[in-house]
Amino acid sequence: MRNFFNKIRDKVNGAVIAARTIIENKKAEGYVDTGVKILIAVVIGALLLAGLYALFNSTIMPTVTQKVQGLFNYNGH
Repeated sequence: MRNFFNKIRDKVNGAVIAARTIIENKKAEGYVDTGVKILIAVVIGALLLAGLYALFNSTIMPTVTQKVQGLFNYNGH
């Protein structure tokens, strides 16, 4: 019975030490880095989408429209 209580006491002490180590850790390495990475990804994604939108509206879509209209205006000559 004493061995059982010793095992429980050791597990509780280990959990307390692990919790205290996590609480006393003052590094904010994970949070700040992750936030900066997310912001960079959002900005780069927005720039990429804006560039693609401008490219499609000014270059690709007018060309496609002209080609399709040319196909429908075919006279057979």
